Amino acid sequence: MKEDQIVLDVKDTPKPMTWLALSFQHLFAMFGATILVPFLVELDPAVALISSGLGTIAFLLITKGQVPAYLGSSFAFITPIIVAKSTAGVGAAMVGSFLAGLVYGIIALLIKGTGHKWIMKILPPVVVGPVIIVIGLGLAATAVGMATNNPAGDYSLKHFSVALVTLLITILCSIFLKGFFNLIPVLIGIAGGYFYSLAIGIIDFSNVIAANWIQVPNFVIPFVNYTPAITLDIVLLMVPVVVVTISEHIGHQLVLGKVVGRDYIEKPGLHRSILGDGVATMIAALIGGPPNTTYGENIGVLAITRVYSVFVIAGAAVLAILFGFIGKISAFISSIPTPVMGGVSILLFGIIASSGLRMMIDSKLDLGNKRNLIIVSVILVIGIGEATLKIGNFDLHGMALAAIIGIVLNLVLPYDKDESINNETA
Repeated sequence: MKEDQIVLDVKDTPKPMTWLALSFQHLFAMFGATILVPFLVELDPAVALISSGLGTIAFLLITKGQVPAYLGSSFAFITPIIVAKSTAGVGAAMVGSFLAGLVYGIIALLIKGTGHKWIMKILPPVVVGPVIIVIGLGLAATAVGMATNNPAGDYSLKHFSVALVTLLITILCSIFLKGFFNLIPVLIGIAGGYFYSLAIGIIDFSNVIAANWIQVPNFVIPFVNYTPAITLDIVLLMVPVVVVTISEHIGHQLVLGKVVGRDYIEKPGLHRSILGDGVATMIAALIGGPPNTTYGENIGVLAITRVYSVFVIAGAAVLAILFGFIGKISAFISSIPTPVMGGVSILLFGIIASSGLRMMIDSKLDLGNKRNLIIVSVILVIGIGEATLKIGNFDLHGMALAAIIGIVLNLVLPYDKDESINNETA
C-alpha cells in the first residue's frame, strides 16, 4: 500500500473533533453484534460494552500500540455460556471464560518460545472450518425461536413480522448500501426493526423513562456475587472453544496485516496479539461480560476509511466504557424486542456457518479426499447433533466434543504427501 493512500497511520493522532467522529464510527461498527451476544446469553449489555472497551485498551497496551484492532463480544462462546449458566449459574460461566483466557496466555507463551507453525498444524481448515459451521448452525433453533415467539413463548405472527422486517432491512442494507454504511447493516437493521416494533405497539418505554442517566451496570464480580469453583465440566465445556477463537484471531491478524501493510504475525508477534485477546477475555470474565475477540467489522472500517490510528481505536474503547455507565442507554438496549434480535440473528448465525464453509473453499480443501471428508463429516454430525460423551460426573458435548475429536482425527489419520503439504500451508 502506498504511503499517500493512508489517511491516518497507526501512530498518528487526529484532531479532537475528527478523533471523536472517527471513534464513534468504530463504536457503531461493533455495536450491533456486541450487544447481541449478551442479549442471547442474558448478561447485561452495558457490562459487555464496558468489557469490550477495557479489553480493547488492554489489547492495545499488550501489542505496544502497533495493532489497530477493536475487540467485541465473541459469538463462539454463546452456546457454552448458555449451557454453563443453566447447569451451574452465571459464576460458572465466568470461571469458564476466565480459564479460556488463561489458555490463550499459555498458548501465547508456547508460541513465543517455539514459533507459530505448530499451531497451524493442529488447527488446519479441515478442523476449524466445520467447527465454525457447527457454531452457526447450532444456534439456528435459538434464532428461529427468538424470531417467531412472543414473550410467553408461543408462536406469534405479529412478532414474526418484526423479525422478517428486521431481516429484510439488514439484507437490503448489506447489498445496496456503500462505504461505511455497508459495514453496519446489523445496527441499521436493529434500528429499523425497533421503529417497526414501535409502530405496532410492542415496545415498553417504562424502564427507559425510569432509568437514571448515570447508573452502575450489573457487574458479576468473583467473591462478591459468586464463589469461583473450577470443575472439569466447566473446563471441558468452555476451554475447547479456544480452538475456534484462536483460529479466528489468526485469520483476523493476517487480514488486518494486509489492510494496514504490516506483518503482525512477526511484529509485534502472534504471541502478543493472542495474549491481548486472552487478557481481554479474562477482564470480561472478572466483571460479568462475555469473552472478547477481534472484530472483523472494525477491520472493514479500516479498509474503507484508511484510518489506522490506534488512538481512534482507543477512543472507541473509551466511548464504549462511558456508554456502559449511562443508564438510559442500557435501558434502551434492553427495550429492544426479542424478535428484532431474532431477525438479525437469522442472518448473523447463517453468516457464521457460511464463513466456515468459505474457509474450506478458500483453503482449497479437497472433500473428494476420504481423509478430509471423514474429518468434516464427523465434526458436523457430532457438533450439530449435540452428541454427548459422559464420563463419571462430567460430560463433554456438542461443539467442544466435535472440536476435540476433529483435532484428534486430523493428527492420527494418515494422508498422502501432497495432502500433508496442503494442510501445512493452508
